[in-house]
Amino acid sequence: MTVFCSFCGKAEADGDHAFCRQRLSMIDPPRYCAECARRMVVQVTPDGWAARCSRHGEITSAR
Repeated sequence: MTVFCSFCGKAEADGDHAFCRQRLSMIDPPRYCAECARRMVVQVTPDGWAARCSRHGEITSAR
């Protein structure tokens, strides 16, 4: 099974994703589904964020 980067949408095996991991851990919500690489609908609120994939459901920040 291929795992995709949640920030750039490319396969994790394709290149170095250190910058992507840094952005996801500190600043940005995920933009792509890690399971299918589909662009997710993201809503950012003062309390955190929610990201929804049309196939795999919703994830939220743990704030």
